[in-house]
Amino acid sequence: MPNRRPSFRVVAPSASPQEAAAIAAALEQFFRATAPPPAPADPRPDRWARRHLLESVQREPPGLCAWGDDPHR
Repeated sequence: MPNRRPSFRVVAPSASPQEAAAIAAALEQFFRATAPPPAPADPRPDRWARRHLLESVQREPPGLCAWGDDPHR
């Protein structure tokens, strides 16, 4: 996942290191508080689509079946 956060640099020559750290901490807290919720997980693919994908590459992964990950569940 790409990092889409902007990087900030304090350019005010009169800011002390403590003031710059306080500004950076406030910005970090703001970004966390206003971040959008995470995207929902992708739904599981259709069983028929999974079967056809496995057939198209003529591959059966070990321990998996074409209809799902665990045939006994």
